[in-house]
Amino acid sequence: MIFDVGGVLLDWDPRHLYRDEFSSDEEMERFLATVCTWEWHHRHDAGVPFAESVPALAVAFPEHASKIRLWDARYLDMIAGEIPGIVDVVRALHARGDRLLVLSNMPSEAWPMIVSRFEWFTLFDGAVISGDEKVVKPDPAIYGVLVDRFGVVPSASFFVDDRIENVDAARSLGFDAVLFTDAPSLRSHLGLA
Repeated sequence: MIFDVGGVLLDWDPRHLYRDEFSSDEEMERFLATVCTWEWHHRHDAGVPFAESVPALAVAFPEHASKIRLWDARYLDMIAGEIPGIVDVVRALHARGDRLLVLSNMPSEAWPMIVSRFEWFTLFDGAVISGDEKVVKPDPAIYGVLVDRFGVVPSASFFVDDRIENVDAARSLGFDAVLFTDAPSLRSHLGLA
């Protein structure tokens, strides 16, 4: 069993951090669309460290420097908690003896903080984090890292992700893969009581 993290195991969204930093949702959305953009953040997933990107963006947008620095200083505040019901699924899979792995697009700095905050990640046997590998899903190379590092046999493995392009990439490489919508649906798909 191979899990993505954000949107599957954890409710990650920069809005959880920034909602209280702006006087309106419109201001926050403008900031996320023009300053701390998805494209900018995606560079972290590809291995660019916060220590490099955050100061550079703060120089480019000095009027937003203090809010930009929050991306690094309060990254965990972007996580509202576990996706409802998913930890029970993870515990049930672990209890029946399934091997559990993580394959996630995530900054290198984030993974150790997440593991220390959510104790149930100790149930996992390993992880491939894009920021460490400097390659992101859906690039087939990151699935190859998972296969090589952990001896994964795609046809005997199940992959769950909340982004269809990542699910499609996994399927093209021979994985049984499903698009995550919610924990009850996944539980049913996996045949868990």
